[in-house]
Amino acid sequence: MEKQRVIQEYVPGKQITLSHIIANPDPILYERLGLEEAGAIGIMTLTPTETAIIAADIATKAAVVGIGYLDRFTGSLVVSGEVSAVEMAMVAVNEFLSGKLDFTPASITRS
Repeated sequence: MEKQRVIQEYVPGKQITLSHIIANPDPILYERLGLEEAGAIGIMTLTPTETAIIAADIATKAAVVGIGYLDRFTGSLVVSGEVSAVEMAMVAVNEFLSGKLDFTPASITRS
């Protein structure tokens, strides 16, 4: 059996590299991700990667969202909840990180 190798690249500096809302996703997406069905899924990727912990704290304090996935080693954060709550949480994360910690924010995209 051949070993698989994973190569990860990180952009130096402080930035939100992805900020996307999936509004009203197909129920199969929740099943595949192991999430409870809600109105929306919010996905963020951050560097440095430990920032995902801060982002999760901000998101859950800003709106009624659940943490679907949090990985401090890859900088990934997935939140879920009603569409307006997910959007509010992601806006709060972008504003806090850019305003207080001098991060380069990402535009919040939506599908």
